[in-house]
Amino acid sequence: MSFPRYPAYKPSGVEWLGEVPEHWVALRIRFAVTLNPSKHEAKELGASQVVSFLPMEAIGEDGSLRLEHEKPVSECLSGYTYFRDGDVCLAKITPCFENGKGAILRGLKAGIGFGTTELIVARPETGRITTEFLDYVFRSQTFRQIGESEMYGAGGQKRVPDSFVRDFTITLPSTDEQIQITTFLDRETTKIDTLIAEQQRLIKLLQEKRQAVISHAVSKGLNPHARMKDSGVEWLGEVPEHWRNFRLKALFALKHGYAFDGSQFSEEGEYVLMTPGNFIETGGFRRKDPEKYYVGSDMPSEFILQGGEMLIAMTEQAPGLVGATLIAPEGEQYLHNQRLGLVTRLKEDKLCANFLYWLMNSPLLKAKVGVTAAGQKVRHTSPQKILDNEACLPPLEEQKVIAQALFEANERCIRLTENAYSSIRLLVERRSALISAAVTGQIDVRGLAPEASAA
Repeated sequence: MSFPRYPAYKPSGVEWLGEVPEHWVALRIRFAVTLNPSKHEAKELGASQVVSFLPMEAIGEDGSLRLEHEKPVSECLSGYTYFRDGDVCLAKITPCFENGKGAILRGLKAGIGFGTTELIVARPETGRITTEFLDYVFRSQTFRQIGESEMYGAGGQKRVPDSFVRDFTITLPSTDEQIQITTFLDRETTKIDTLIAEQQRLIKLLQEKRQAVISHAVSKGLNPHARMKDSGVEWLGEVPEHWRNFRLKALFALKHGYAFDGSQFSEEGEYVLMTPGNFIETGGFRRKDPEKYYVGSDMPSEFILQGGEMLIAMTEQAPGLVGATLIAPEGEQYLHNQRLGLVTRLKEDKLCANFLYWLMNSPLLKAKVGVTAAGQKVRHTSPQKILDNEACLPPLEEQKVIAQALFEANERCIRLTENAYSSIRLLVERRSALISAAVTGQIDVRGLAPEASAA
């Protein structure tokens, strides 16, 4: 849908902003808000007054807040950021800033709150800018992109300076027109958010369907009319009567990796370390960002992985990761670290490697393997505990047919999931572009706002 432009424009005097509606006023944000207001207001409540507290994880990228955290004022006056109902906050540290973390602060206990020092707080000046319009300015594509270019610091500690927000030029219509614009944006962004939520539900359903298909295929086979028997294995239940029981240790071995010296790695090099971070919980490979490259001189050649080799995660760096299995990719030189088990000595007359891949990645067996993991900080298991599990296998040729069917089903699922993610990216881009166009006056929504109010 296209939107009309204003009837007359004028130069803004700001290169990136270009022309703006003739009746809009250009000014720096500091002339429309109070930035990082004083904590003196909170002292009036008394030291024992309990108020809201916001760690960074309590602030959503969609403007949402989680207000379950509370602290007495006495614990917050030193070392935290202060705000009150009606203020607008945004995260200043990477990647929270780029991801859009920020919110209108509402519903605070006693109307007051404190939070992480990685927040910038802006209090709109009554009669100059509305809370909702300011929040949309902070969410606009232009504000985020320019802010990203102004960040200082290194790596994961880059921040947007307060001075960037203070001196950022905005253009403002009257507060009545700001209300019309935010009413329009509320309606349109809600529509877009609804479409995004539908795509997210589709992705979840596809993931659930994928897991169900894998579990059924490796435990019941593909023939719905097969005669069944009790497997005698708790996690399997009934299986086709011609399938045979095996301990995993009778089918393959698992080789521990090498305990590489963490100080011997850099962001550049020839050999990259394969870790549980390369594993997708539901099975498969992903690159880490950044990868760690080995630069030590004592290269243990026996721990250089070959493309096509199969590895099993033995450490739970993420929920459900223990037992996840991947096939080492071709091309880059990967090293095998001690948190992974390498499948060796596979009994190819009894077990097809592709069937093993799906068997290990089935939710049923992964759950059984996960039970064996132990530890206080990070849970982990061992090759012996994994190999002590029992499975039930169809004949070799049937294994190959099942594995091929699962690869094909998985490819279909991947294509549908990628399409859904692509739709979400386009919707997010449209949402951001629409906000930017509206708060900079590149579209005229005044005639559409009453329709939004009526809705």
